[in-house]
Amino acid sequence: MRFLILTCLFTSCLLAERPNVVVIMTDDQGTLDLNSYGAKDLFTPNFDRMAENGVRFKQFYVGSSVCSPSRATLLTGKSPPGAGLTGNSGKTGGLDTSQVTIAEMLKPEGYATAHIGKWHLGKDQGRRPENQGFDYTFGHMEGCIDNYSHFFYWSGPNYHDLWENGEEVFEDGYFFQDSLVEKARNFIYEKKDQPFFIYFAINLPHYPLQPDAKWLEHYADLPSPRKNYAACVSTVDEKVGQLIGVLESAGELENTLVIFLSDHGHSVEERTMWGGGYAGPYRGSKFGFFEGGLRVPAIVMGPGVAKGVVIHNSAMSMDLFPTIADYCGVSKMPSGVEGSSLRSMLEGKDKQLRDTLYWNMKNERWAVRHGPWKLLFNPRDDTKVYPKLDPKKDRYFLANLEIDNTEGTNLVRKFPEKAWELIEVYKGWKHALPIEPLKL
Repeated sequence: MRFLILTCLFTSCLLAERPNVVVIMTDDQGTLDLNSYGAKDLFTPNFDRMAENGVRFKQFYVGSSVCSPSRATLLTGKSPPGAGLTGNSGKTGGLDTSQVTIAEMLKPEGYATAHIGKWHLGKDQGRRPENQGFDYTFGHMEGCIDNYSHFFYWSGPNYHDLWENGEEVFEDGYFFQDSLVEKARNFIYEKKDQPFFIYFAINLPHYPLQPDAKWLEHYADLPSPRKNYAACVSTVDEKVGQLIGVLESAGELENTLVIFLSDHGHSVEERTMWGGGYAGPYRGSKFGFFEGGLRVPAIVMGPGVAKGVVIHNSAMSMDLFPTIADYCGVSKMPSGVEGSSLRSMLEGKDKQLRDTLYWNMKNERWAVRHGPWKLLFNPRDDTKVYPKLDPKKDRYFLANLEIDNTEGTNLVRKFPEKAWELIEVYKGWKHALPIEPLKL
């Protein structure tokens, strides 16, 4: 009996020493859409305080420029093809339950796990968050909902999409962003005696652009759609501040690894009034593999993480899975993880993890970055800032991010040997799509 008691005490101490983890993912937030990233017209004090008390990445890339595969990359530590999801889940069914998520990795380590917010990795029974290791789940399964009626409204007939622990729940007229904070607060206070993991997936500034009304007043002098979009960003900032305040009041902030990132670049779709987001010099937006679609704001703070440090070397969202495993002392890493731990970067060493980055989306487009050089196949740019891409001349698009970080000019005819080199680099990736010949 005495041995059993000592064993239990030892196990409790080990669990107490492990950090909590909160991953905050926003939806369609532009590359530079934070004050700390250079946006001059935004008010984002809570995100900026995170940057002051943690590390901020200058070259952080997501696995895809569309929602579902980007989320799959985050939760599995794999590229979209590695996770088996290269397009949005509405057409592909969603993330297969054979894939191991962060939640499934941490549960055997004694963690309580929660998904709060947007899922978009499968709406059918068997592909929902409760099937992927989450003890508690609250939110919507599809890509977007109205924040007050909680109806999915992409195409008719519209239908209600709000769920808690697998059961449909109704909160008609209640602001979804307030619900997210309340559910997180309840979970934190209920589980604070054991380590916990929260995937806090905010559905803004994705359309519909429905901010708190006070923020529309704050940005009244900005033109539309920037006004509406900016009000959504400040609404998100306020809710993130409230979430961090809950961690602090519960006495958990000092022992919590807080990770923030956007799922991809800003949208210029009709439903977001053709824009509103800000990518600065970076070309492109959601759906495309130019920098404005893939490079996102990302901040990490927590125990052992350096404070006020800017990381200039590149990292990817797939790296967060092994980073969390590293900090949480996971005993066995799931097979197939493609990312690498960012711990040395987060502790201020700014170590370069990789020189090559890869992307592909279904069978439509792919891209590879090797050093400063980047090659895109079948590029897409919906922003209309630059001349329209020529389907033939721009079938392959070559850029050098040191020479011109705007990717404004196709260098493929000026440096064809570099294009051939990057094609060979891409062909070496285990998930490479079939290569179409480069014709100059």
